[in-house]
Amino acid sequence: MSRNIRNICIIAHVDHGKTTLVDFLLKQAGTFKSHEVTSERMMDSDSQERERGITISAKNASFLLGDVKVNVVDTPGHADFGGEVERIMDMVDGAVLLVDAVEGPLPQTRFVLQKAIEKNLTIVLCINKVDRPEAVDSSMVSDCVNNAFDLFVELGASEKQLDFPIIYACARQGWCTLDHDAIPTFLSGGGDRTLKPLFDTILALPPPTGDESAELQMLVSNIAYSEYLGNLALGRITTGTVRKGQEIVRHGVDANGKAVTQKFPIFRLLSYEGMKQVEVDELSAGDIGLIAGSEILEIGDTLSGLTGKALPRIKVEEPTMRMIFSINTTPNSGREGKTIQSRELRQRLLNEIRSNVSLRFEDTEVADQFYVLGRGELQFGILIEKLRREGYEFMVGRPNVLMRTDEHGNKMEPVEKMVLDLPEVCSGEVTKMYQQRKGELLSYETAASMGSGEARVRLIFEIPTRGMLGTNSMYKTATRGSGLISSESIGYKPHSGVIFHRFTGCLISDRVGKTTEYALAKVQERGILFIGEAVEVYEGMIIGECAKDNDLNVNAILPKKLTNMRTTGSDGITTLYGIKRMSLEKCIEWIDDDEWIEVTPKSVRLRKKILAGNMRSVRKADRV
Repeated sequence: MSRNIRNICIIAHVDHGKTTLVDFLLKQAGTFKSHEVTSERMMDSDSQERERGITISAKNASFLLGDVKVNVVDTPGHADFGGEVERIMDMVDGAVLLVDAVEGPLPQTRFVLQKAIEKNLTIVLCINKVDRPEAVDSSMVSDCVNNAFDLFVELGASEKQLDFPIIYACARQGWCTLDHDAIPTFLSGGGDRTLKPLFDTILALPPPTGDESAELQMLVSNIAYSEYLGNLALGRITTGTVRKGQEIVRHGVDANGKAVTQKFPIFRLLSYEGMKQVEVDELSAGDIGLIAGSEILEIGDTLSGLTGKALPRIKVEEPTMRMIFSINTTPNSGREGKTIQSRELRQRLLNEIRSNVSLRFEDTEVADQFYVLGRGELQFGILIEKLRREGYEFMVGRPNVLMRTDEHGNKMEPVEKMVLDLPEVCSGEVTKMYQQRKGELLSYETAASMGSGEARVRLIFEIPTRGMLGTNSMYKTATRGSGLISSESIGYKPHSGVIFHRFTGCLISDRVGKTTEYALAKVQERGILFIGEAVEVYEGMIIGECAKDNDLNVNAILPKKLTNMRTTGSDGITTLYGIKRMSLEKCIEWIDDDEWIEVTPKSVRLRKKILAGNMRSVRKADRV
């Protein structure tokens, strides 16, 4: 049976075309019938994935090539979701590594390739987007292949892995070729415009190994949920065969890390046909499927026969930062969403941790506040938005990096290698911005023009993770929205000293009420407003950014006095300038350590941790 199975994953840096390629693999393999309606990026089924245009969690699907079943896993490309890539590596035997023909290997390319090499996977290199104008009539595609080969060597690939096949593809048009010289023919509309060369290469990959007659073993790589079946364990059958109704054992760990076992009968077995889950009577070694029967499941558990042993648990890179979650303690609590108690918030966060191996949970000294440890601002933003859409009200603080102490007692902090592609005219401003945040410029290279005709450069920085926090919006503004940014963690280095997160203060409401245009017109002279008129505010709520570094308590609800006196000139006409609308992501970047983000299903507000104006200082020195 296992000889008729191929298990592969699609790995790449963000936006290099993984999900688009999977779309065409499924379509051209005949997975869908002629009357079925399909959409773009079918594997991005989550609402946030479709809105943001990125893959957040790994997805499974399958298709048939003749009598061979191909299980394919689409993975995220953003560095914040690297744990999704790490947890699925045990399910596959081969990987298709996508690299953008113009951008070449980037930090996340290096990360996912390193994990694939460590798992000894057979790797296929696919140079995607060869139709980009910058890649046509240039040596860029050849340079991309050479850079990828150098990366394989640098990461310690074996001789077998270095002998990788090379596919040249245009995923969005659904064609590929093994011949570099044939690319111009395809670009002019000729050639066999299908993915057949890639299909043939997939069939040439090694089938999964595993003795079907041995004791059952399956490592739980993910957990799904069904309203009818409860929790479902997703993974690859390493050895043995499992049948519906069979009694098996779950090998897990308790809250203290001690090994525990649990017997349970299998209620249902599911396998993948296309993107659908279909019920089957048995699964054998090499196949990927889902097992229902146990309500207690965690990623990393082993499911085995009655006399089987546990497999090594899944290990992922450690988190580099943490964010504090709290119940909502503002005066508006309970008005716009579901007010939750601390135990409910704690349980909801623990449920999320169980299904996401790259997140961690820690209690704090305060009963109604909890730490969630993760890898980046985007990962936290996705989690916050997820809870918000479920109707919860809560508060979050600013993300902070996790420090360590070396054997000599010295303070160590995480450091990242950051790659920036941007217009050359913006390089001076961007370089200054990151050097102010302790960034060290390692490389300055001329890059492709990206089709706009303007000269572009690629900057490589080594920078503390603290220095990167909250700079995404500033970077986009500095590069007029045309800059690309990516990073990878490179370990811990000695603490680099104080880094000022924000050089400006806040405009803070000093009383409860509804804002007026008359009052805001006076306040806007002191900074930038975040809200407009007729907005409910309370004491301690942040309504704008102060032009100076100190905070400023202001009256935003002052009404205009009406009299029967008239003048020949303007009767005090007020006008509000541009208001800076703060999205959740902008709030996460902007807030400081003494501030909260209040999150409700309807609103995202900023506030001081101490609401009463006479209980907190407005001086920046006191805040630091």
